[in-house]
Order: sequence, then structure tokens, then C-alpha cells
Amino acid sequence: MSKVSDKDKKDWENFINSSNSVEDKDKISNRKKNNQSNISIDLHGYTLDQANRKVSELIISSFEKGIRNLNIITGKGNRSSNQKDPYQSKDLSILKYSVPDYILNNPELMDKIIKIDHMSVDEPTSGSFNILLKKN
Repeated sequence: MSKVSDKDKKDWENFINSSNSVEDKDKISNRKKNNQSNISIDLHGYTLDQANRKVSELIISSFEKGIRNLNIITGKGNRSSNQKDPYQSKDLSILKYSVPDYILNNPELMDKIIKIDHMSVDEPTSGSFNILLKKN
């Protein structure tokens, strides 16, 4: 077992004594762009089932609220135990391809979508993709 350095102890003390809070990664961020709301969600740390559920809920609620642009952050899958086949990964942790595939195979969700940015899904350096929703 390694010892905790003095610097780490000091950093920890500073953190717990500060009034700053840690950003909640599960909080959905809203941004305005060209008078249209954008929503971004970060799926890092989610299982495939959890991520699919969150994205499904996000698409449905955003459509109902008239939000048109969604940014889905999946990560690039660099830490997965099996990068070549996400469906064979031990914990199904490659979300980059699996989440868009889930959406494409869900008629209820696709009925609300104009476009999924497939170019960014296939881009090796991209860890996110965008969805353009229809007007409600």
C-alpha cells in the first residue's frame, strides 16, 4: 500500500474546507444557441442499459419540451476491455456505437428525430454525437 503524499493531504484539506462544489455529471446542462435550447448529457460511467434508458428519457422529454438539439457524450471507449466488438465487452462499456444503434433500432425514438450525426459517431477522435429533434 502506498502512502498518501503531503501534497495530496494538503490538496484534500483544501478541497474539503473550500466552499466549491463538485460538478454533478448527471445534471443535464442547458445552453442557448441561436435561440434554440441545447442539452448535453455525459454518459461516462453508465452501463449500457443505464445509458440507453437515460438517452431514451432525454429524447422523449426534450421532444415534449420543444428542445431541438441534443449532445450525447459517450466517450471514445478507450478504457473498454474490448474495443473491437462493443457487444462482446465484459461490461458492455463501449457506448460510442451501442447508444446510437439503440436509438436507430427504437421506432418510438426515431419518430422524434430528424437526424443523428453519424459522422461524429464514426470519427475515431470523437467521444460524442449530436441529435436533431423534430418540432413537437
